[in-house]
Amino acid sequence: MKRTPLLFLNVIIIATCGLIYELLAATLSSYVLGDSVTQFSLVIGIYLFAMGIGSWVSRFIDKHVAEKFVDIELAVAVIGGFSAPLLFLTFANISYFGIVLYSMVFMIGMLVGLEIPLLMRILKDELEFKDLVSKVLALDYIGALAASLLFPLFLVPRLGLNRTSLLFGMLNAAVALWATWLLEPLIKRNLTILRIKGFVVIVLLLIAFIKADSLTTLAEDGLFTDNIIYAKSSAYQRIVVTKGKTGYALFLNGNLQFNSFDEYRYHEALVHPAFAAYGENPKRVLVLGGGDGLALREILKYKSVENVTLVDLDPGMTGLSKALPALSELNRNAYEDPRVTVTNADAFVWLDNTELEPFDVAIVDFPDPNNFALGKLYTTRFYNLLKTKLRPDAAIVIQCTSPLIARISYWCIIKTLEAAGFTVKPFQTTVPSFGVWGYALAKTQPFEAPSKPSAGIELKFLNDRSFASMFDFPSDTALPAEEIEINRLDNQALVRYYEAEWRRFE
Repeated sequence: MKRTPLLFLNVIIIATCGLIYELLAATLSSYVLGDSVTQFSLVIGIYLFAMGIGSWVSRFIDKHVAEKFVDIELAVAVIGGFSAPLLFLTFANISYFGIVLYSMVFMIGMLVGLEIPLLMRILKDELEFKDLVSKVLALDYIGALAASLLFPLFLVPRLGLNRTSLLFGMLNAAVALWATWLLEPLIKRNLTILRIKGFVVIVLLLIAFIKADSLTTLAEDGLFTDNIIYAKSSAYQRIVVTKGKTGYALFLNGNLQFNSFDEYRYHEALVHPAFAAYGENPKRVLVLGGGDGLALREILKYKSVENVTLVDLDPGMTGLSKALPALSELNRNAYEDPRVTVTNADAFVWLDNTELEPFDVAIVDFPDPNNFALGKLYTTRFYNLLKTKLRPDAAIVIQCTSPLIARISYWCIIKTLEAAGFTVKPFQTTVPSFGVWGYALAKTQPFEAPSKPSAGIELKFLNDRSFASMFDFPSDTALPAEEIEINRLDNQALVRYYEAEWRRFE
């Protein structure tokens, strides 16, 4: 029987599917629970432990090995295939999401751990032991490589998490169905029933795949109290815009980015202190992050500005204004201004590789540092790279999370800027949607904090008194007495601080 090469192909498919489910669970857990380092570590550890349990349990399967292999493959197809939609719905509707998540990871890991030993026992009569072990393990690792490449580069950007899960569930079910023909001489009973089950599972997963957008919408309707008017998965994140009584709100991976009711407070505080600190006639402005265009709106109020370079990783965000007229109206068609140049790139890489005329003002508006990928954008290395793109008298403002909720994290950013050679003037304001929010105004030369905004600029929130008061810190947000680490690439201290402080409010 010429089935050995085909069964080896099954090994690759099984390994690929198993790792895809693990990556899906780890990604979903970091999306909805935050604390990405802990979540990834827990999911991977539980999955590998469960695989070991599954391998150990396989020793108790003595009879009907081929039939049990098909049943286990179908079980993986159902549990793994429906894992992402189920986890989305679970998070939206019940409070014990973590229990469901880790239980599902354990079940998938255990079933995958059962598959490979059973397959090896099916193959044992056709190969010498040393060849069998070496080939199966080598192909297992090849499958893992395929999954690790496909997941971030193709599957999530093109299909999204739900459809990726369902697609690989169908692939598992197809392997099970295929095995009923491939292993037909070894299956002594229930052959027709196994094939019917395989077809039913594939059909159910296919229906769910076609209706994946509806499943996502159903889950998101439970997460967001206001009506969803826009939802799309980009290559980097899930973008959702809602409309409610207070206006429009933007969420990235479930985290609020702004509400149109009060966003002007945040963005006026983000932009105008840098212009006031620079002085008269800034011409060249750099914006890192800020893909919603709201910081651009404030920058373009200055007639002296001749060029604004905006660098944002996600084209889904910088293109959102075209897809959503309400945002274009909110940012006053900022992206249509001929002074604006948009680059979709990783800001860290862009700063390291781009040679441009230095900038007068830089506005840094990244998401909070809740993972290492974002944490690198708050390190001494990043700030030293930024410094090389600035004029000697340039001014920058950086959003720095809440000094009330994440006090150590906030002052870690301030200390890191100072370690990179900046003179820093910390300041804060209140944005009702976020609470007390902190920023850093910095220059490479010593300077005094400005006392009022630039004259002749239309402002809804800031005036001379409110502007000056932003630089006054009450006791509960002021620099604490304890020692704070500098955030560097090799320690990512800020991510640890941030996760510990924000976890208290989950």
